[in-house]
Amino acid sequence: MSMRIPATLIPGDGIGPEIVDATLAALDALEAPFDWDRQIAGLGGVKLAGDPLPQATLDSIRRTRLALKGPLETPSGGGYRSSNVRLREEFKLYANLRPSQTIIPGGRYDKIDLVVVRENLEGLYTGYEHFIQIDNDPHAVAMATGVNTRQGARRLIEFAFEHAIATGRKKVTIVHKANIMKALTGIFLETAQEMYERKYKDRILMDTVIIDACAMKLVLNPWQFDVLVTTNLFGDILSDLVAGLIGGLGMAPGANIGADAAIFEAVHGSAPDIAGKGIANPIALMLAAAMMLDHVKLTDKATRLRKAIDATLNIDKVRTGDLGGTANTTAFTQALVSRIKNG
Repeated sequence: MSMRIPATLIPGDGIGPEIVDATLAALDALEAPFDWDRQIAGLGGVKLAGDPLPQATLDSIRRTRLALKGPLETPSGGGYRSSNVRLREEFKLYANLRPSQTIIPGGRYDKIDLVVVRENLEGLYTGYEHFIQIDNDPHAVAMATGVNTRQGARRLIEFAFEHAIATGRKKVTIVHKANIMKALTGIFLETAQEMYERKYKDRILMDTVIIDACAMKLVLNPWQFDVLVTTNLFGDILSDLVAGLIGGLGMAPGANIGADAAIFEAVHGSAPDIAGKGIANPIALMLAAAMMLDHVKLTDKATRLRKAIDATLNIDKVRTGDLGGTANTTAFTQALVSRIKNG
């Protein structure tokens, strides 16, 4: 009997519970040995516990050190901060891992296989902001301070190199804006260059590119890149851009990795406009679950899940409406489960 693995499950808001149920059906078909502790966050947390990130949810993740979550909605007003940002800060989830791989061929871009590794805790996302009042205008001047540290850069860049090498990647590209933001992103660039020369030069290729040129090159010729490593704000933008190359956020999983915990997620929104209609595409969360399986060293099950998704989409031609098909969430999930069991 395989060892059971405790894990926190956060269904989330909007379409979250629907895509979580679909993903659990796939994991059950794989006989994945997770023991789930269901918790709430986001808008559901506010409604039931008065907090978008209740203490019970934090305690659960602190115990399991592993979580799968659906999309969370940040309530408007009331001074609420993003639950996703709070989770990253609470558990020091310093690396955001966003792979993007073509699953359905024949689109505007084909055979895409890219990974964005984003620093998750520093930069302008630290939220050191304030207004300065002039005369009667309390918001006359807005100021924000970005903070990047040598330690934070080293931690993220080492993770990126080690992940790239372990997964057979050929090249790491450091994305920066050190020509203008000489201190804030210069520290990231020079740390990467020093670490590469000292530790990785004979193991993998590395190059560097300025963020705006990188965005242009991704649109013109994304195949020139392999692994993109960058600071928090740039990574936020580039990871969504790269997801667009494979059909959008509905096809893009995400992982937030720290020294003591890992949270896997669908990075798209909660889509309240289609919640409860049974038409949501669960693939992003299913691919996040595959990343979770890889993380706990169940790579055979992760591979089976990815192959079943591919076969369901491209051999069985069962696709949800956003992918040009007619299947609802249940029909897609049933076809996928059949593939897993019979594949």
